[in-house]
Amino acid sequence: MHDNFLVKPTPEKALEIQRELMSAMAAGDRQAFEQLYRLTSSRLFAVALRMLRRHAWAEEVLHDSYITAWNRAACYNPALSSPMTWLTHIVRNRAIDWMRGSDNQLDELDDNIADGFTEDSDDPLQRLQQDSDAKILANCLAHLPAEQRQSLILAYYQGLSHGEVSSHLQQPLGTIKSWIRRALDHLKSCVGL
Repeated sequence: MHDNFLVKPTPEKALEIQRELMSAMAAGDRQAFEQLYRLTSSRLFAVALRMLRRHAWAEEVLHDSYITAWNRAACYNPALSSPMTWLTHIVRNRAIDWMRGSDNQLDELDDNIADGFTEDSDDPLQRLQQDSDAKILANCLAHLPAEQRQSLILAYYQGLSHGEVSSHLQQPLGTIKSWIRRALDHLKSCVGL
């Protein structure tokens, strides 16, 4: 269809090309999908990254967005918006869903940790020391990046293996191990060990 562009197309021509690709994609043309991806992915990735501020999350949202675009291409109406506007809308919605999901998971996990910090004890002095240590640890945990904190919580407070954390967070095993190692290093220095 439009494999190589020797000259950058005018905005009108670019819009026409995108509309042709959307139409072909709606008919199941995988090459059209690939070409549309090549034309639009860098701009859409920038939208996701600007919203999520994490490279891995933006990549995941972009991937999900293109799957949605492929599955819903027949619903695209060129009279209502340009293909870029339609795709940007999908990316923004996916990013918002991702942020809601990530925040909810983190809040829930953080609440579970906080509940575990305040075990009942008969000795008031021991309880005071535990509460003081818990506050220090909670403060140190709060200063970790969200992905490191969540990985650490899943591994040490929820008892998941590194492989299970990797599966739960849908991140590579090496990334999970790195996040946990960095988090532990931060906690050691933060609490003074």
